[in-house]
Amino acid sequence: MQKINRNGRDGECQTRSSTCEHQALDAGDEMNQREASVLKEQARRQVEGGPRTMAAAHNLEMEEDVNLNRDREMKEMLEEEKMREYRAGKDPFKPKKVQRIVSKWMLPEPMRRTYLERANCLPPPVFIISISIAELAVFIYYAVWKPQEQWITLDTGILESPFIYSPEKREEAWRFISYMLVHAGVQHILGNLVMQLVLGIPLEMVHKGLRVGLVYLAGVIAGSLASSIFDPLKSLVGASGGVYALMGGYFMNVLVNFREMIPAFGIIRLLIIVLIIVSDMGFALYRRFFVPANGSPVSFAAHIAGGFAGMSIGYTVFSCFDKALLKDPRFWIAIAAYLACVLFAVFFNIFLSPAN
Repeated sequence: MQKINRNGRDGECQTRSSTCEHQALDAGDEMNQREASVLKEQARRQVEGGPRTMAAAHNLEMEEDVNLNRDREMKEMLEEEKMREYRAGKDPFKPKKVQRIVSKWMLPEPMRRTYLERANCLPPPVFIISISIAELAVFIYYAVWKPQEQWITLDTGILESPFIYSPEKREEAWRFISYMLVHAGVQHILGNLVMQLVLGIPLEMVHKGLRVGLVYLAGVIAGSLASSIFDPLKSLVGASGGVYALMGGYFMNVLVNFREMIPAFGIIRLLIIVLIIVSDMGFALYRRFFVPANGSPVSFAAHIAGGFAGMSIGYTVFSCFDKALLKDPRFWIAIAAYLACVLFAVFFNIFLSPAN
């Protein structure tokens, strides 16, 4: 009986052990399956995300290489420029004295640093110098090769010039611009030359010839058209329209940015501009209303019209130093207003002018 019981117990133990072994094997299989599924999921994610990760890493490496190359090129360019300036005997870290003076006189504080970084004399102030030489050459031609007394007033030689604006010859359209080349006496041309050289050269060093030429010619055309409307029976000579356009643009720039400029410079500039305007307008009024009996009166409307053109177009152009001019809406508004006035003046001259 004992043997039988012992054998039965041994059989039960074997059965239990085999059951435990099977359970352990099943549990191991389940764990292996879970681990395998996890590994498969990770592998799938790596396969799917691998190209993206590799592409992102490749793009990052490319950007780093581009930035490094760009920095290296900038450093090389700066070093080359410093070496050229050093060989030329210049201090590469110190702005030129002329440029510093020009920036103080012509620009408000926030724009000076940008100007000093970009400032150069290339191209030089060609427009103002060229137009001044042309005006002086025409004056010398009429005063020397065709001698005449013209200290204050005009003479018949100039009145017969193909350059002068004459109401009777308005169909010759070039006269609306070419009148700027002819002047009524030594005082007239000296005043205009001094003003446009003193003011125009610094402006052209800052804003370059295209912008300064645009403002100057806008004042010249505005002057002749205004004279044909408000003083339609009088002739017109002189570059005062262009000069006053430069003065008007500069005056508005100083006035608007007065707080950002050095106070002493701002006050001095305003006083100088006012003094020049008062003296020149007085001389223009004298030529118009108190001319001697043997002379011919000359219109002064170009001064006022040129000043208004400068305060609109000139101010917009000269205040866009560090911005693209064509992207400034103020520029297009000023151009639209200017063209509207030009169209009205053309209509007036064709249909309504007393000179007809």
